[in-house]
Amino acid sequence: MASGEGTGDSKAAGAGMEVPEVELCLDLTSCQLHDLSEVEIPPTLEELDLTANRLTAVDPRISHLPRLRKLSFRQNLLDDDAVAPLFTWDAIAGLQEIVLRDNKLTKIPDASIFKGLLVFDVSFNELSSLNGLSKVSSTVKELYFSKNEVPKMEELEHFHALELLELGSNRLRVMENLETLTNLQELWLGRNRIRTINLCGLKSIKKISLQSNRLTSMNGLQECVALEELYLSHNGIQKMEGLSMLQNLRVLDVSSNKLTAIEDIEPLTRLEDLWLNDNQIPSLSGIESALSGSREKLTTIYLERNPCAKTPNYSSTLKEIFPNLEQIDSDMLA
Repeated sequence: MASGEGTGDSKAAGAGMEVPEVELCLDLTSCQLHDLSEVEIPPTLEELDLTANRLTAVDPRISHLPRLRKLSFRQNLLDDDAVAPLFTWDAIAGLQEIVLRDNKLTKIPDASIFKGLLVFDVSFNELSSLNGLSKVSSTVKELYFSKNEVPKMEELEHFHALELLELGSNRLRVMENLETLTNLQELWLGRNRIRTINLCGLKSIKKISLQSNRLTSMNGLQECVALEELYLSHNGIQKMEGLSMLQNLRVLDVSSNKLTAIEDIEPLTRLEDLWLNDNQIPSLSGIESALSGSREKLTTIYLERNPCAKTPNYSSTLKEIFPNLEQIDSDMLA
């Protein structure tokens, strides 16, 4: 604040005049509103959260909020026609975050008016494709499209600043068009129909989820040298491979697969959490060697519902091998 402004406020207060409080955020979450007719919308708002209401239209007064940066209509009843006016209002072109999650959209709205957009969320709608995504600003850092009916990864090429992409629970069969997303750090593709890993050389990526797909192999991860968290549960993977180059890996979830041995992770010195439950690992023989690199670092290991979990003195044996374990399966260690 400039010194002159501070002096003016002090004089006004000293003279008994009220200094109006500037409202920057209005949170109307879970008010079950059908419209905003009874709500005052201050023109100074920077954030407006309308999550979990019963709105079927966008109040036109929102078009008069030039300082608005974050707007959430999550969990309402908005369809394509209802949200269309929102994307024509020049006064709110400075929006940085738009959340339309859990509504009734069947297509991606034309968001080209928002040149500085950072977050765009249309998860839990009825989208049948990513057509229209090419009009969303290249400034976006987070894109959310989970729980739709999207069959193909497309119109992604221009998102050079993108850091997080969420496309879980769709109808994807192929990982593609990721080559230009060189700043991508998180990729969430769980609950699709993907059979092969193809990360197109994304060397900056730190988190990958491919849970509940149709994978039979881990091949395709070798170049992801920055990877810290990898989630591959509920697939048909038979062999641990392509992991030894992932020196930064801290979390590895390969539960609910068809593994019969722990292998290719001996060099991983930063591994903290290892989930191997619901596989076919026959015994604890060789586990110390297989995890020698992470022996001191490992704090969690899940081996439930493997034949090896029936080994006599199972928990005490693991605790003896790995001195810093805090959790073995569902039992917390003292």
